[in-house]
Amino acid sequence: MDDILAGLGALAPTVLVGLVFWLVMFVILRADKHERRAFSKIEAEERAKLAASNAASDEAPVDVSAPRL
Repeated sequence: MDDILAGLGALAPTVLVGLVFWLVMFVILRADKHERRAFSKIEAEERAKLAASNAASDEAPVDVSAPRL
């Protein structure tokens, strides 16, 4: 029985570090997802404003489509 507890005790730090790593990565990726969503929303609003200002003016139209990567 002592051998089993010693084995679990030896694995516990590794498992805990793995769980902490997973949690940190999960939080980082979730924050990135929300930041990208917010940026896309702001960018769409800016494109709409630019399109509206181009429609109101007599200047040559400007391409307001999403940039190609």
